[in-house]
Amino acid sequence: MTCPKLDNAAARRLFLDRHLLASAPAGPGKGADLDQLIQQLGFVQLDSINTVARAHDLILFSRRPAYRPNNLKRLYEKDRRLFEHWTHDAAVIPIAYYPHWQLRFERDAEKLRKQWKIWRRDGYENQFQPVLKHVRDHGPVCSSDVGQDEKKTSGGWWGWHPSKTALEYLWRSGALTVVGRTGFRKFYDLTERVIDAVNRTARPDPEETIDWLCNAAMDRLGFATSGELAAFWDTASPAEAKQWCADRMATGDPIKIAVESVEGASRRCFARPDVIAQADAAPEPNGRLRVLSPFDPALRDRKRAERLFGFHYRIEVFTPADKRQYGYYVFPLLERDKLVGRIDMKAFRERDVLVVTGLWPEHGVKWSKGRQNRLEAELTQISRLAGVSRVELCDGWLRAA
Repeated sequence: MTCPKLDNAAARRLFLDRHLLASAPAGPGKGADLDQLIQQLGFVQLDSINTVARAHDLILFSRRPAYRPNNLKRLYEKDRRLFEHWTHDAAVIPIAYYPHWQLRFERDAEKLRKQWKIWRRDGYENQFQPVLKHVRDHGPVCSSDVGQDEKKTSGGWWGWHPSKTALEYLWRSGALTVVGRTGFRKFYDLTERVIDAVNRTARPDPEETIDWLCNAAMDRLGFATSGELAAFWDTASPAEAKQWCADRMATGDPIKIAVESVEGASRRCFARPDVIAQADAAPEPNGRLRVLSPFDPALRDRKRAERLFGFHYRIEVFTPADKRQYGYYVFPLLERDKLVGRIDMKAFRERDVLVVTGLWPEHGVKWSKGRQNRLEAELTQISRLAGVSRVELCDGWLRAA
C-alpha cells in the first residue's frame, strides 16, 4: 500500500509549528506562560557557553522576546515547576513529567555503576551514606561542600573526588535533586524535601512510561523515525521505540508516511493518522528573522536539519584548505521556513556592546536591505537579553556565502 506523502514545504511548516517557531513570537515569557512554553517543548537543554546568552535562555527568548533569565530561575528554583535531569543532555523538565523519570533513574543507576567501574572512580560508592547524611544535616550542598579532605583523581574533567562522584550518582539515580545553580555550580538536596509527594511516589510501569515517552515525542516532532522518537527523551531504547511503533501501528496510530527532504528524496517516518491535515492547518511561518541557539531543539539533530532545511550546521566547519570558515560557535538565522545564514557574535559586557564579527548568508540568499533591517531589529532585542546596550558590526562582517 502506498503511504501518504508529506512534501518538504508542508513538513517544514508542521515541524516549525511543533517547535513553536512558526507563529509570531509573543507572550510575557514568565510564570504560567513560560511554564506552558516549556511543557510544549518538552524540556529545555542547559548549557554553560555564554558568548551572547546561555543556550537555554536563547532557546526561550527566540519564542518569547520578553523572556529574561530570571524568569526561568524563578520557575525552577522558587516555584518548583521544573526539575533538572537528563534527556540527551542536562535539561530542565516540567515537574508533571517527573513520575516518568523513575525509569530513567533506574537505568542511569545501572549504566553509571558499569561505566564508572571501568573509569575507576574508586571509593565513590562508600560515600553514598556520608554524603546523604551531610545533605540531610546541612541542607543543599555543592561539590565543594563535601569530600574536602579527599584527593581528586587524575583525568581533567573527570578528575572528581569520590564524594563529588557520589553526589552526581545520587542525583542521576534520583535520591538527590538539583535545587538550583550559582553560575553552573549545582546545588543538591534530598529529593524527599524538594519533589512533592504526588510526583515523588508515583511509579508508572516501564511499559506505561515507554508509551508516554513515544507519544510525547511524536506530538512534539510531528513525524519521526522510531530512532528519532527514542532520541527525543533519550530514555526509551531504539529497540523499545521500534517495538512501540510496530505495536501501535496495529491500532492505526501511528501510521507510516513518506517525508520529502529539501532535495526531493523521501524518508519513511511515523506520524499521526491526520498528519496531512495537521500540516495543512499549521500556520505559514512568521517572517521575523530569529537568532537560534545551536542547541535549539529544532536543530539539535544535525542530520534532520540537513534533510528538512538543507542546513549543514557543525560547530566547526572547515574549508577544503583546512582553515576555519566560520567561528567556533555560530548562531543559525531562521526566517520564515528557511535557515538563511549564520552569525558569529559575542557580548562584551565590560564594554557594554554586542560585537558581530561575521555573518554568512546561506547559498542563494541575497542579503537585502529588508533582511538587514530585520537583522538589526533582532540584534537590538538580543543585546537586551545579553545585558548590553549597543551593537557593533566589525569591518567586513558580511561575508560571502
